[in-house]
Amino acid sequence: MNTEQTVRTFIEYFEERGHRRITGSTLLPPPGDPVLFTTSGMHPLTPHLEGRPHPLGRRLVNVQRCLRTTDLDEVGDRTHLTVFEMLGTWSLGDYEGPQSLDWGYGLLTDGFGIDPGLLHATVFGGDEQVGPDTGSLELWQDRGVPVELTVDDNWWSNGPTGPCGPDSEIFLWTGETPPQSTPTRDDRWVEVWNHVMMRHRRLDDGTLVPLPQRNIDTGLGLERLSSLLQGRSSVFECDVFDPWRRLVPTLWQLDEPSLRLVCDHLRSAVVVIGDGVRPSNTGRGYVLRRLVRRVLTVLRRDDQQRGLGDLPDELVRHTLDHFRQDMDPDLVRQVLLDEERRFGRLLERGRLVLSRPRFRGPLSEEDFHYLHDTHGLPRDLVLSLRPPR
Repeated sequence: MNTEQTVRTFIEYFEERGHRRITGSTLLPPPGDPVLFTTSGMHPLTPHLEGRPHPLGRRLVNVQRCLRTTDLDEVGDRTHLTVFEMLGTWSLGDYEGPQSLDWGYGLLTDGFGIDPGLLHATVFGGDEQVGPDTGSLELWQDRGVPVELTVDDNWWSNGPTGPCGPDSEIFLWTGETPPQSTPTRDDRWVEVWNHVMMRHRRLDDGTLVPLPQRNIDTGLGLERLSSLLQGRSSVFECDVFDPWRRLVPTLWQLDEPSLRLVCDHLRSAVVVIGDGVRPSNTGRGYVLRRLVRRVLTVLRRDDQQRGLGDLPDELVRHTLDHFRQDMDPDLVRQVLLDEERRFGRLLERGRLVLSRPRFRGPLSEEDFHYLHDTHGLPRDLVLSLRPPR
């Protein structure tokens, strides 16, 4: 099942159960949202989760592109991406958690053909303010799925204050042996789907009050799901990365972690540019700048002549088409090349600064902070510019 078929199966399954498909938004969150980028499908729906009626009703489904800066340092492993797509469903004061989990179990096992014996669930076990999530626990026990009770790992919140509630996560076994242990003790259990029972609001003093309505908010990463359904060992081997895996190694010889980072960051940069962001020293523009410069730092670590001018048009077009972005690929390339030129000037300045007697010996944390704050030289760039010792 390729990624397009996965999306179609997901959407149609929930449409058959009364959900209306809503159009996913761009990476830019709605006005008033404090985050730089949309990090989940629920961001554009926040007013409706807090009680405002949605024009399409109480049951919704969509595909939302997301960006998580918190995952930047995780990129290179087998499950994390900077920009990804999130499949999501919502009940706005309609059905409850056990119904959502029952449908989720049915889609995974019947719709996607996953062996039920490879599933494991985690459920909120209760704390001093909220009791255990017995409804989810009983549902999983009825389905014969093993359950692990946790506290912090199964409480979802959107920050220190605001909407929150218990959640139940569904994991798939990816090991070569029969399933063993539990999700918190063995990372061969990979999280596939999170079902949040969004019932509370946390106030400034830490107390919880009921939301105007009891909601369900679920989300699962499309690329991660696709890689699992396709029997691939990482998200970078699912079909949406096929053009990248085919073309990038012909341009630059890279080890596997570096190849993953370059593919992820370039793909993410194209999507960010496609949504109207341009490089800058602050906010969203700084995230884009960091993505591009991390790519250039990796590429030039072994060969100073490597550059983004070699990036095939096919990869830019493929990415814009996949994320349904109406932008001229040539404009995207121009933004990338302009940033590469700025980075080149930064490299020249960096070499001059690092040639000073002060920086010829081992660098202290104070030196790294000074180089970053005064000269705009990040740690990874400084380390790449210093000759081996």
